[in-house]
Amino acid sequence: MTTAERTPAARAGRLRVPRGLARLRAAVLTERYPALVDAAAALGLLVLTALPQRRELHATPWLWALQLALVLPLALRRRAPFPVFAAISLAALVQWATGHPMPADAAVLLALYTVAAHCRRRLTLIAYGVAELGVVMALLRWSPLTEHGNAAHLPLWLRVFVLFSGTVLAAVALGLNVRARRAQLTALQQRARDLEHQRDQQAALAVAEERSRIAREMHDIVTHNLSVMVALADAAAYANATAPDKATDAMRRSAETGRQALTDMRRFLGVLRADEPDALRHPQPGIGQLTVLAEHVRAAGLPTDLQVTGDSAAVSPGAQLTAYRLVQESLTNTLKHAAPGARARVTVHATPAAVTLEIRDDGRPTATAPGLGQGLAGMRERVAAYGGNLTAGPAPGGGWRVAATLHLTDDHPGDTDEEPSPA
Repeated sequence: MTTAERTPAARAGRLRVPRGLARLRAAVLTERYPALVDAAAALGLLVLTALPQRRELHATPWLWALQLALVLPLALRRRAPFPVFAAISLAALVQWATGHPMPADAAVLLALYTVAAHCRRRLTLIAYGVAELGVVMALLRWSPLTEHGNAAHLPLWLRVFVLFSGTVLAAVALGLNVRARRAQLTALQQRARDLEHQRDQQAALAVAEERSRIAREMHDIVTHNLSVMVALADAAAYANATAPDKATDAMRRSAETGRQALTDMRRFLGVLRADEPDALRHPQPGIGQLTVLAEHVRAAGLPTDLQVTGDSAAVSPGAQLTAYRLVQESLTNTLKHAAPGARARVTVHATPAAVTLEIRDDGRPTATAPGLGQGLAGMRERVAAYGGNLTAGPAPGGGWRVAATLHLTDDHPGDTDEEPSPA
């Protein structure tokens, strides 16, 4: 052990933790076993107040009854604060009538503190008035105003009255302070529980929203590319016997579409995972990639015209991705559900304030076309995120039409209008 460790300051530093633990254990014990703590406190006060007058108690055994009546009810002070105060006050009145002042009168202050800490304000005022009345009665009986006709002791009587009244008032103020702190602590605990519940709700909503977004992206990527690959594979199987070169070209395009699907999946996973090394090298698709998308759809057997106007560079990457997914899903539905020979036309107009899209085909739905699916629901969610409008349904001149507007400012409230869709 070094010299510094032998100093009193060093020894005191080593004792800080045990003392803190002792206070913590005492607080936990008081919280868990209040009746046991109150009984121990009453017993301790009984011993402390009996020691100064042990000779008088030994000479007058019936004073033990007053001693016990003044102190022992404190064992129930937190279970029944006001009845305990009333019982102790009654015992103090009997003790006053017998003319034997006792140190156990301090139990009145402890009972008064308990009433102030646990009872309503009306009961606290009543208890305070009773205690003040007891102070006046005690001073009138045991503190003479004058001595031998001289009023010299009057200031002493006033000082004693102020001292005792101040003690009573301090007990009430301490009890009210403890009550206020307990109410504040309860309010803080309730607020903490409410915030924790709100945090859990927000976390659950965030998880649900993230799951919905992941499912939407996976649906768009997988459904479109698989539809194109199936169409190319069917075309290759059909042309294999008569035009092997066309069949080979179709299979080559199918392989390219598969690789493009893997690339899109890698891009999407790169956004989800911060440690993905290719996340920055593979940005999400946007309006500029609609040309490649139209070429893939044409190769799958759906003639598609694409017209992009406006300034797409002024559109945020998120809005461009939404526009791309809307066109992709619409063309996929046409490719899957329109009868052979259908044609599609895509029109996109981009400005810094909004992006408008129209995807129209001239084919009729096949007999096997399903009802509403996840595709249109995902489109609706994407458009709603930008406060836009979505219309999907049969076109006036035949075929199917999907129109959407993405608002890039906060000046337009969003609504979604939709008609029955075969997607």
